[in-house]
Amino acid sequence: MASTTQEPQAATASSMPPGVTDPDYKPLPGRLGNLTIPQQHSLEKLKKELIEEGKFVEERMDDATLLRFLRARKFDVAKAKEMLLAAEQWRKDFEVDEIVKSFNFEEKVEVDKYYPQYYHKTDKDGRPVYIEQLGKLDIKALYATTTQKRLLQRLVLEYEKSVTQRLPACSAASGHPVETSCTILDLNNVSLSNFYRVKDYVMQAASIGQDRYPESMGKFYIINAPWAFSAVWSIIKPWLDEVTVAKIAILGSGYKETLLAQIPAENLPKEFGGSCICPGGCSLSDVGPWSPETKDPIA
Repeated sequence: MASTTQEPQAATASSMPPGVTDPDYKPLPGRLGNLTIPQQHSLEKLKKELIEEGKFVEERMDDATLLRFLRARKFDVAKAKEMLLAAEQWRKDFEVDEIVKSFNFEEKVEVDKYYPQYYHKTDKDGRPVYIEQLGKLDIKALYATTTQKRLLQRLVLEYEKSVTQRLPACSAASGHPVETSCTILDLNNVSLSNFYRVKDYVMQAASIGQDRYPESMGKFYIINAPWAFSAVWSIIKPWLDEVTVAKIAILGSGYKETLLAQIPAENLPKEFGGSCICPGGCSLSDVGPWSPETKDPIA
């Protein structure tokens, strides 16, 4: 009698996360549904210690979130807990709950003229696409319209919206967990003098993303990078960990093919080689699975 040999399946110590409807979904290592036994033990230990110390915040510390901090610290429980508790203290110091409750960035339309930063639809993996156009930065006009503090408050509000609205909506639409974003940083016509004048904001923004919302970067494309960008990159790079640096692709002006390999043309604004033209402008649309009431873009 002929015997059949089945290909061995990778063992996992955790069950698949709830809500998965995508039959082809295979969690990346270190995620729910793909944890080694030591990783599962680290998750349980972190959660147990937080509960015992009275520092567990149920609405903010689900297993997926705890795993983000654990991955950021290579599953070292002590270091992950230190990072998480530092983020919790920062939330109090920065008054994040108050920002979520009452912050109103009424200068959004004006700021968009001088420093466009926006979420716009999704990539082929279901991630929200975030676009920032540093090359359009007009420092004098920007700081006549708003302040660095308010820009950071808006940044934090958008991070919070991503955690509570965008990522859950993208997960539901994709049929599998979506925990990261796809970022495009456009440096077209960027001025080094302008960058140096705004570098404090950029550094603080990078620190908030890396230290307070870890493991939230999926793909990061720096496009239209000028020859002098190596000088700017040398300033930014030391602030980023090696895992983050590995996710960043630095592209010149021939970026369209790379972007379209990751983002459907109908989801990419026309100015970046896609076919999307949103009524009122893509940068002010905030269109995506998280905003079904928004009018569909014109492709």
